[in-house]
Amino acid sequence: MTASSEPWPIHGRISGPIVMIGFGSIGRGTLPLIERHFEFDAARLVVIDPSDKDRGLLDERGIRFVQAALTPANYREILTPLLTAGGGQGFCVNLSVDTGSISIMELCREIGALYVDTVNEPWLGFYFDKNLSTADRSNYALREKLLAARRASPGGTTAVNCCGANPGMVSWFAKRALLNLATDLNIAHEEPKSREEWADLMRRTGVKGIHIAERDTQRARSEKPMQVFVNTWSVEGFVSEGLQPAELGWGTHEQWMPETGRTHEHGCGAAIYLLQPGADTRVRSWTPTAKAQYGFLVTHNEAISIADYFTVREGDKVVYRPTCHYAYHPCNEAVLSLHEMFGQAGRAQEEQHILDENEIVDGIDELGVLLYGHGGNAYWYGSQLSIDETRKLAPYQNATGLQVTSAVLAGMVWALENPNAGIVEADEMDFRRCLEIQLPYLGPVIGTYTDWTPLDGRPGLFPDDIDTSDPWQFRNVLVR
Repeated sequence: MTASSEPWPIHGRISGPIVMIGFGSIGRGTLPLIERHFEFDAARLVVIDPSDKDRGLLDERGIRFVQAALTPANYREILTPLLTAGGGQGFCVNLSVDTGSISIMELCREIGALYVDTVNEPWLGFYFDKNLSTADRSNYALREKLLAARRASPGGTTAVNCCGANPGMVSWFAKRALLNLATDLNIAHEEPKSREEWADLMRRTGVKGIHIAERDTQRARSEKPMQVFVNTWSVEGFVSEGLQPAELGWGTHEQWMPETGRTHEHGCGAAIYLLQPGADTRVRSWTPTAKAQYGFLVTHNEAISIADYFTVREGDKVVYRPTCHYAYHPCNEAVLSLHEMFGQAGRAQEEQHILDENEIVDGIDELGVLLYGHGGNAYWYGSQLSIDETRKLAPYQNATGLQVTSAVLAGMVWALENPNAGIVEADEMDFRRCLEIQLPYLGPVIGTYTDWTPLDGRPGLFPDDIDTSDPWQFRNVLVR
């Protein structure tokens, strides 16, 4: 289905200041959605960014700009007066790299300001700190710090963590897809009302795992120049997560672990990590347009949070958990950029370029969840947003960006409507309400079955270490 909405609805009133941290590709795209869907005092909208490259968009609107890089030493001094100016309840929208999400959300909760971000972002230096172990540089470790902060201060002012396209929207897709699958498989069910009921329903449907399966086919007329990293969203963000260890939620059906695989010694135990970078680790997956494809096993928070959310426990024993991981095929220019980067020992190109809506000639970002291993084999549910439709829907962004910014919008609306929910992850939010807000910006949203498995066409002309007893073992998914 494709949904559109004119005139655009007002979803709520923000009574205090709005402080947007970061004005890169996602910040620029989020701005018009905030202007379109909220009532607020424009005189108290402030944007903070270390670079003034795009401040022209702010100047023409009369929006205040603060050129600064937030650090552990200055974030309280800078943010507190901005988020409390003029009364009302402030709203912090954190869309920047190298900003400590947990520190900033804790400050916001102290002063009663709402908060949303798209990633659990550490302070500058974390991703490339050679003094940290591989486990300590993982998203698992970052998430455990968030969960510890929540346990230390339960309830209170809402702070929505990791609410972009993925992590974020894909958690809502997973619930919608699970309900569709249960209906199609004639499994008696009512809509779950708790985490435990959701996990039980997934177990009863027989789902062995979930790929966050994405294919970005957007392209520009010009080819990627040498020594330039080209992408359709934040290059800094992609390089940072791409050089973290590959991570995946680890399902109870798995019978084999790669030699580079390691478990964690503390925390929820829902995931493993590999002693290799995610953006140099390939997996076999499937999306409706590309069909069978290679994707990169880039670490993402949703790989851990979804696997954790759908875990079934009997006492202290885990009796069911789905495998879950990202399987990302970025735009072709980004694939070449990664190849070039890893060819020079992981040293990122100094020049970075994000393809904007004006230079992309065609293509879609096909992003969804592939639920596999059940009686229907595999079911993909997600968005097929094109650059052409994006141009009609919202300015200053490509299809990849709009999938993210519309999820930020949904997270903001949910926080306004649930202002005392404490620290929450996307998996815990009302998926129906969030998708209701986001749907007008997602292009066609479809669900489709496939008979593809990671064993298709294997073994071929060469020896292949596969497990024919279960196509959906990670042993068959991982490209070795």
